[in-house]
Amino acid sequence: MAALGALAAVTAGMALSSPSAQAADPSAGAVGGGASSSASSDPASRERAFAAASAEYGVPRTVLEAVSYAQTRWDFNPGHSTSGGYGPMHLVDGELGSAAEGKGLGQAPAAAPAPAADTLGRAATLTGLSEDALRTDELANIRGGAALLAATQKRLGLPTGESTDAGAWFASVADASGSAQEDVANAFADDAYSVIASGASRRTVDGKQVSLLPSSVTPQATQVDRLGLLKKANKGDVDCPPGLDCEWVPAPYEKLGSDPGDYGNHDLASRPVAPKITNIVIHNTEASYDTTLKLVTDPTYLAWNYSLRSSDGQIAQHLKPEDVGWHAGNWYINGHSIGLEHEGFAATGAEWFSEPMYRSSARLVRYLATKYDIPLDMQHIFGHDQVPGVAPGNVAGMHWDPGPYWNWEHYFQLLGAPLQSHQSGAAKDLVRILPGFDDNRQTVTFCDGKVADSCGSQPTNFVYLHNAPSETAPLVNDIGRKANGAPSTTSVSDIGARAQTGLTFAVADRQGDWTAIWFNGVKGWFLNPASDPTAVPVTGSYVVPKAGLAKAPVYGRAYPEASAYPAGIPVQALAPLQYSFTQGQRYAVGDLTVPTDYYRATTFSPDTANDHVDVVGQDRYYQISLGHRFAYVRAADVDVVPAQ
Repeated sequence: MAALGALAAVTAGMALSSPSAQAADPSAGAVGGGASSSASSDPASRERAFAAASAEYGVPRTVLEAVSYAQTRWDFNPGHSTSGGYGPMHLVDGELGSAAEGKGLGQAPAAAPAPAADTLGRAATLTGLSEDALRTDELANIRGGAALLAATQKRLGLPTGESTDAGAWFASVADASGSAQEDVANAFADDAYSVIASGASRRTVDGKQVSLLPSSVTPQATQVDRLGLLKKANKGDVDCPPGLDCEWVPAPYEKLGSDPGDYGNHDLASRPVAPKITNIVIHNTEASYDTTLKLVTDPTYLAWNYSLRSSDGQIAQHLKPEDVGWHAGNWYINGHSIGLEHEGFAATGAEWFSEPMYRSSARLVRYLATKYDIPLDMQHIFGHDQVPGVAPGNVAGMHWDPGPYWNWEHYFQLLGAPLQSHQSGAAKDLVRILPGFDDNRQTVTFCDGKVADSCGSQPTNFVYLHNAPSETAPLVNDIGRKANGAPSTTSVSDIGARAQTGLTFAVADRQGDWTAIWFNGVKGWFLNPASDPTAVPVTGSYVVPKAGLAKAPVYGRAYPEASAYPAGIPVQALAPLQYSFTQGQRYAVGDLTVPTDYYRATTFSPDTANDHVDVVGQDRYYQISLGHRFAYVRAADVDVVPAQ
């Protein structure tokens, strides 16, 4: 959320409404009561729907379930994304996709969404079901997806039948990606077949239990030639790996007035030489995709590196890697990071954070992390909500995206770096928050900004912290957000008492089933029973204030010492944040090698004297897990202690 606008109001229930909550369509025929209220509460109904559709249309059940998993992870999406994909099979309403084309894209006409393949309309023709039934009914939607796969298989002259070899459906699975680009279609099919090979099991957002047992299969990848797809590279001068649909939609670097400092919407630099690229920041847009592109191509606005579309994971790149975007609200972080904006709204994330977008994002991040030597962990790949304010006055206004509904555990699995495996060990001094996602349904309120219970019950990526080991105890206070000492709340935007999945914290105390961690200068207690732990012990190090110091200052940036600044470049003030890191406290170390520098870029022309210069200091800093957000401490102020 690079300041993309105010949080939009949303309706209650999120992505939780069952397709069966609506009346059955008379044309549904064999839909079999999928619209009844009993199906809505039946955890096995989606599993039965896959079995029935597989038998009816002669598609191997493993193939049908794998395609659905690669599209939606079996969730019943409501069609809010740009091209209007509905249900577990992501049936796309082509009329919505066409309507989205050309919506005020300002200076980015090349990136207007192409008219979507009307898979919803085709499925209606093949099944005889109404489009409304295909949008809203569980079995109808899955039947529609099966009918599309079977029709493609027949068109390609390939064998059909429920018992056919799953590997013989590779081309039809690739076609289900909806992409006309061969490498993208191949990547989607590879994802689906990896699910068949590994198996999967989960409870969906609307409470359906679906499992796919692992099986050995040999994908017949050469079949994809029958589709006649385009063999072409990504569009424009993009920094993307093969298998992603990327195009170049440049952010304008323009002088806006006569003043040399009046320009937009990013800065020129020479990264990764100066400054070094060390981080990737995950955002969500708080806007639709077309509005996002309109904003990033506005020279008077601000720019980030990449935008990702919800419906299909398409990527638009806006900046060259060497240049600095204005996306994180912290100039130090901006200089060292790549910003990825994901289409969607944090308060309704489950509706927008689609599986194709997760997978595209993970492919892109893996590529960038390898290219720029960025570790695949949450100390280097993190949300905008982990970015600290640069000074005390900035803390309360920092953004909180991608919010409580971004699935960090799944995302790091896609990155090939599961959070469960990072530095796992028997140490008791540090714990990593890992409550799971699908079954971790913490109370969140005011998703529509007005009604407390508008968020519904859905998976979340955090645990709440209390000021005592009791669920009735108040939540801890974040003095950076509420200087009056008032406790944090369960409001969707209030991160003050949330220990987020994947982050590591130093243990402060234990009492029965409760664990306390040091969090923004206080003890925060969370329920962590041995029988069902929400955190795991990990190895690593923590910091404590040096002996003789009453407290160690914490900072929102790692700027150089005053003596490092050359003549003509003003020394940048380094104000400690308001949090108190006193003797007796300890905080987990996230990075012992953060750069100490200040990139000065205040004028339009790189040729300006004493500008576009990276000032590098000798002082050393460490990144720590202070609270929901990171912070930095000077090495001279702390001692590093290996966790025991």
